[in-house]
Amino acid sequence: MAGRECYHCKQWVAEGEPHDCWTTTEAALTQDLSEDLQEAWERLREAAVSLGDQRIYASHKSIMFSRKSCYFFVRPKRSYLEVCVFLGRALKASQVRRVDSVSKAKVVHVLHIRHRDEVEAPITDWLRQAYDLSGLASKPASRARPARKPAPTKRSAKRSRKRPAG
Repeated sequence: MAGRECYHCKQWVAEGEPHDCWTTTEAALTQDLSEDLQEAWERLREAAVSLGDQRIYASHKSIMFSRKSCYFFVRPKRSYLEVCVFLGRALKASQVRRVDSVSKAKVVHVLHIRHRDEVEAPITDWLRQAYDLSGLASKPASRARPARKPAPTKRSAKRSRKRPAG
């Protein structure tokens, strides 16, 4: 049978058959989770939806939550949900497994959630803060600077040197 092997997912794709291994769904990413993780996922999604208008979509192995930009995403794993939350400052808390700077304005916080009961304050507070931050303009307003005098040109520099002492 004529075809090719997908370089990404290693699946055999017959010639002429459509194939897009990057397209996935929330259901596909969460279908193999244990009952505890399914409940934790449902509670996490409910908490995010309650924040307000946003776009929720699956991308590769993650489920993304975004407004103007992604404010958090979830990577379902076998024994936990890896939750990555983008905030404007670094947090120090027992729930935070790792903190990485991703830009001048954002810091990602990696959390592991194993049970529905973990999806409560302060995690829900952090989601709210991240949601609010993602709705702001991407560039902060620049501060007004005092006007500077223009640099002297060659001609004006020569004039100031040739003045007679008097």
